[in-house]
Amino acid sequence: MIPFERPPEPADFNINVRQPGQRWLARGGARSTPGYWRRAARDLRAAFKDLCGYTAMWLSTPGTIDHFVSRDEDPSLAYEWTNFRYAAAWINSSKSALRADQVLDPFEVGDGWFEIILPSCQMVLTDRCPPEVRDRAQTMLKRLKLGDGENVVSFRQEWYRMYCEGELSLEGLARKAPLLARAVRKQGAQLPVPRGLPAASP
Repeated sequence: MIPFERPPEPADFNINVRQPGQRWLARGGARSTPGYWRRAARDLRAAFKDLCGYTAMWLSTPGTIDHFVSRDEDPSLAYEWTNFRYAAAWINSSKSALRADQVLDPFEVGDGWFEIILPSCQMVLTDRCPPEVRDRAQTMLKRLKLGDGENVVSFRQEWYRMYCEGELSLEGLARKAPLLARAVRKQGAQLPVPRGLPAASP
């Protein structure tokens, strides 16, 4: 995970999403909540720059709108922009069984709390992660399988392969998988520099 900035609410969100959603909630509708939030999908995707808020990787197919506080936990937040996160579909599905106080919010993650280990492409916690949130951070790694889950590791390995084989520049890797790009830069900085060659750029 990497820090994401909270995006401003789109100008048309209130009329297109919140108002019809609140009208439905006020009527005490059935459990099948109308998906008015999908009208904000394009804006949310742009706000996250096509990166999943949890895997911190570019999504080749459109992601989903994750309700950080699930609709079961608090239906009143179903149509609130501040409760939306952009997420891969499998992450959204896995996270739905967890309460908001069990997971880390992409908007609250600090810089350097997580890092990728090369060449395994597994993700681990660092000493920068504060003690008071480490339990929730471990939940992200283990229960959401962000640490060593087969799905997410295979995606990281593919991005890493593309970089290593010259299909993707380091700048391109930083756009598609920024945490992986940071690991590559760190690895490069730790390698001995051959005589006569400049050191790797930070």
